[in-house]
Amino acid sequence: MVDAGTIRTIAGSDNGEQAERRPSVTISYAQTLDGRLATRDGSSQWISGPESLQLTHQLRAEHDAILVGVGTVLADNPRLTVRLVEGRDPLRVIVDSRLRLPLDANVLTDGAAIGTLVAVTSDADDPRCDAVAALGAEVVVVPGDHRGHVDLAALLDELGRRGVRSVMVEGGAGMITSFLREELVDRVVVTIAPKILGQGIDAVGDLGIAALSSAVQIIDPVMTPYGVDIVIDGQVRYPGGYDG
Repeated sequence: MVDAGTIRTIAGSDNGEQAERRPSVTISYAQTLDGRLATRDGSSQWISGPESLQLTHQLRAEHDAILVGVGTVLADNPRLTVRLVEGRDPLRVIVDSRLRLPLDANVLTDGAAIGTLVAVTSDADDPRCDAVAALGAEVVVVPGDHRGHVDLAALLDELGRRGVRSVMVEGGAGMITSFLREELVDRVVVTIAPKILGQGIDAVGDLGIAALSSAVQIIDPVMTPYGVDIVIDGQVRYPGGYDG
């Protein structure tokens, strides 16, 4: 029988000491030539080719935690494990403000729940929190931001207190946009596949940038071919010169 998980409430970020312990954040995703992350119905498996997919698994093995929004789980039902290379599975972190995560999702079944943390707000349904915890996952109640979503900075601080030093954000588009908007990203690894969808979900949403001089920049990018795909890897610099 799977050991039951726990439900824990954390406080918000409130001092510099917490921020110093915050893990580094890498955003990794695949997009088409026209900047699409998924088809119109939300499907994103598989935009990239097998070579760059293997790179994704290598990145998972190199990070302490892998983080996705619940929308990615609902659309793709990923396992978020390391399978195509040698390495350990990272901690799975699901950001799910109101807890819509299905109890039969791959991140909760076949023993996976024990390595899964689900971040919710106080708006999440208590019985569903109990049900997820009963499967073995840990449910962490995080303060909400001004939109009522999980406060990502507070979540990163909590992960840092647990000894997590690196987090890979793998989707979806809304989660990627939120991390960039909050200036929480240190590195990006973007796979560009030679495909055009024409219509679909934008890889990055509106960041409110009105001028090119205010653009988020990728510093010293390295561009590497992986099969037919091109992977761009670089550090992030935010408007005003702040490096992520």
